[in-house]
Amino acid sequence: MPSRLNPYISFAGNAREAMEFYKSVLGGNLRLNTYADIGGETSPADADKIMHGMLETERGFTLMGADTPPGMEHQPGNNFSISLSGEDAGELRGYWEKLSADGTVNVPLEKQMWGDTFGMCVDRFGISWMVNINESQG
Repeated sequence: MPSRLNPYISFAGNAREAMEFYKSVLGGNLRLNTYADIGGETSPADADKIMHGMLETERGFTLMGADTPPGMEHQPGNNFSISLSGEDAGELRGYWEKLSADGTVNVPLEKQMWGDTFGMCVDRFGISWMVNINESQG
């Protein structure tokens, strides 16, 4: 898979409803994963919330979204990030190094419980970025 750039929207507990709405508008294939799906420490109140959703359309559009993680504040108007993802670890790590330089690293770029290498940062201009390196599934 080539690297791609797409918007990633955070929702205040209604990510499933919103992503299903966008699917009804744009068509395509919607994949939703809850916090319970990924395992780990999850409160019963958060288990069915969306940890990661991705809508991919026949026209080539990709939209990602999730419920704001437990313990983080949902801020309407500031509830989006730009996601860079793919399998080219060298390319994506290069983007990460440049984007996080002189910025703030919120989540270090490292292996995550779902198996991919992932990080979050805010660049020096205040833009939130997510970098996800898809790891080979064997």
